[in-house]
Amino acid sequence: MSAAPPKPPPPAIATPCVMVCAVDGESGLCLGCFRTLKEIAGWRALGEEGRAAVMAELPSRRSRIDPAKLGG
Repeated sequence: MSAAPPKPPPPAIATPCVMVCAVDGESGLCLGCFRTLKEIAGWRALGEEGRAAVMAELPSRRSRIDPAKLGG
């Protein structure tokens, strides 16, 4: 009797995380990825379309953070 072949791992979930996890008190956004704490906590459950929508919005969120806090 042979063992069943192992199942392939699930596909990786796209994430904007850059491992700089600090939330700006004024904007409520992470200084590394520009997501809110709610988005970060619910990222896996958000679904592929929801994650894509948030990721499309992230570049414009940068302007909501004081540039001095981003090193520039």
